[in-house]
Amino acid sequence: MTDRLSTGTDALAAAVDASFDAETRFLAELVKVPSDNPPGDCAPHAARAAELLEAMGFTVERHPVPDDLVRANGMVSATNLVVRHRFGDGPVVALNAHGDVVPPGEGWSADPYGAEIRDGVMYGRGVAVSKSDFATYAFALKALMAAGSPLKGAVELHLTYDEEAGGEIGPKWLLDQGISKPDYAVSASFAYSVVTAHNGCLHLEVQINGKSAHAARPDTGFDALEAANGVLAALYAHRPELATRLSTVPGITHPSLTVGLIQGGINTNVVPDRVTFRLDRRMIPEENPAEVEAELRALIERAASGYTGIRAEVRRILLARPFTSVGDAPRLAGLFARHAEAVLGVPVAQTGIPLYTDARHYSEAGIPTVLYGAGPRDLLEANGHRADEKLVLEDLRKATLVVARTLAELLG
Repeated sequence: MTDRLSTGTDALAAAVDASFDAETRFLAELVKVPSDNPPGDCAPHAARAAELLEAMGFTVERHPVPDDLVRANGMVSATNLVVRHRFGDGPVVALNAHGDVVPPGEGWSADPYGAEIRDGVMYGRGVAVSKSDFATYAFALKALMAAGSPLKGAVELHLTYDEEAGGEIGPKWLLDQGISKPDYAVSASFAYSVVTAHNGCLHLEVQINGKSAHAARPDTGFDALEAANGVLAALYAHRPELATRLSTVPGITHPSLTVGLIQGGINTNVVPDRVTFRLDRRMIPEENPAEVEAELRALIERAASGYTGIRAEVRRILLARPFTSVGDAPRLAGLFARHAEAVLGVPVAQTGIPLYTDARHYSEAGIPTVLYGAGPRDLLEANGHRADEKLVLEDLRKATLVVARTLAELLG
């Protein structure tokens, strides 16, 4: 048995190495096609990705999301891609990565869509988060097919396009529509850790309504900005208490609250009649999202009630529930950690992250899920969501082998 396993892993390594130049070119082509979200016009990128996958010999299912759903989620176009390969009877493993990316912003030393390679590092928007894992997963599957080991089960690629907008019309839509019913799922992530949990996120829009008046007679109006200032002060005063709510999950500390957007007022000489702001509340895995939202709504109402003539309206914009292990996920995480340590030659932790991802949709459906992919040790190292986003190409090669080896054992 040991000889057979050694022979199988050697064959996988040879297959990954043989295709690595093609894998690098594949990733470069994906980076060169913009898929910024917003604005979220991502169907053209899906069309190019499908062409590249078909050139590799895969059959690609194109699943356009209905226009009304796309618009309701703040996007222009989205087409989800599914690739399926069955080796034999057994479990189905879904590998999910998202192709939508945040806009590049300023400060780049290279063309954000150029896929420039310097000293073994590729630069470009989405090269690490998470177009890299379109390549990781596709070429891991290709290596499994080339190695020819007898496997029991199937591998699916779920390549979706709405993670930056909340993930409701990507993996969740594929599952809700019955397009896929996997037994396990793996989502895009980092090469040097296996992620088993992550924070949730609640976005609320708060509208403070007052009554406008001439600035020469402020007593005839109700100042929405003054009231908003009081509400904001109450929210910021809530932060120290949140810092005392510690998570038991390694890699996750405590909840956080950020007000990231604010607008209001009519003119300099007019008492503001309306101020609107949006807040981001990160939830640790131990928190109940309904209780978190109720707590914030009550805090806002209490703060606003101290101002005459003021009315506060609160609207939920996004709710991403925390991701935790379900079912057989600990065994899946252990397999990934063991193979990652063997390939990388360093300890690989099973940990949580303070972000939120599409992985939560699989776990909420009761599917054992972990996050593993070609990314670096953390987002800061990759410049994720910042200028000069980058990926060490050797990490891409190694992560591809890790995924292939783990799937080979899981389905072996």
